[in-house]
Amino acid sequence: MTEQHPYMTVKEVALYLHLNEKKVYQLASDGHLPATKVTGKWLFPRKLVDQWLLESSHHGILSDRLLISGSDDPLLQAGLLRIMQAQKYKALYSYMPTGTQAGLSLLSQGLVDACAVHWGKADESHLRHPALIRQYTGSRHWVLVHLYKRQQGLMLRANDTETLLSEPTHLLEKRWVTRQEGAGSQRFLKDWLTQQRLNPEHLNISSRALTEREVASAIARNQADIGPGTESAAIEAGLTFIPVYQESFELVIPRPVYFRSLLQALFEWLQSSEGSLCAQELKGYDLQQCGKLIWNGEVSE
Repeated sequence: MTEQHPYMTVKEVALYLHLNEKKVYQLASDGHLPATKVTGKWLFPRKLVDQWLLESSHHGILSDRLLISGSDDPLLQAGLLRIMQAQKYKALYSYMPTGTQAGLSLLSQGLVDACAVHWGKADESHLRHPALIRQYTGSRHWVLVHLYKRQQGLMLRANDTETLLSEPTHLLEKRWVTRQEGAGSQRFLKDWLTQQRLNPEHLNISSRALTEREVASAIARNQADIGPGTESAAIEAGLTFIPVYQESFELVIPRPVYFRSLLQALFEWLQSSEGSLCAQELKGYDLQQCGKLIWNGEVSE
């Protein structure tokens, strides 16, 4: 391996950190040192090792900020804004919706602290979410925490509802706004169309949106007629919502990040009377199991 190779071996990490190889094995096995196993051998992403070293040296200098990526959600954004205000802006919560799979890719590279995901029906999420997460480097050191359930379905203008419900084949004639590949809403749309015996490739796609709010905006501005999204996104834009199923909206978090006070503040707000009232006003949320640890990568493997 050259010095610039993105992955290091146990021996190279030991030399790099001035540790013996036994200690490197221990740190990797305990989940403290970012690493992955390939055909039984440990490999260490150079970029993540440098980041781990920097944060350790500065005693958690990044503990005053929390970077979240992944799926788009109005309640999550509302909560983060209110927590920042309550803390008098002494800490930064940054939320950049990218879609589920892009968010997990960012998390695996160590570029964000947490990733919001949704990937199918709520009663299947205990299988679907871990299966998806395991595809990414570093997942054995992640945990999955349930935030809430929400209603997933179709968003459209009120005057289109009757026609679509009476004759589903008219769906293909409508102007669709769809999501990018890797977004949970796009996965939902393809599954739903298949169940309706409609070919996703036959949709009349007028535009693509990168978030659910962009989908809702395109419909509200008459740039499209229909698109996938959640009840809260539809209500926010003044649209009609056709519910299809309830899904689990969950947060994927590296184990050390789980204990950060900023993240715990999010769980506390969602479980508070203010968080509950906000969820009721936005519509379509069920917070009964909020904060529950769903999956522990290290234990599951």
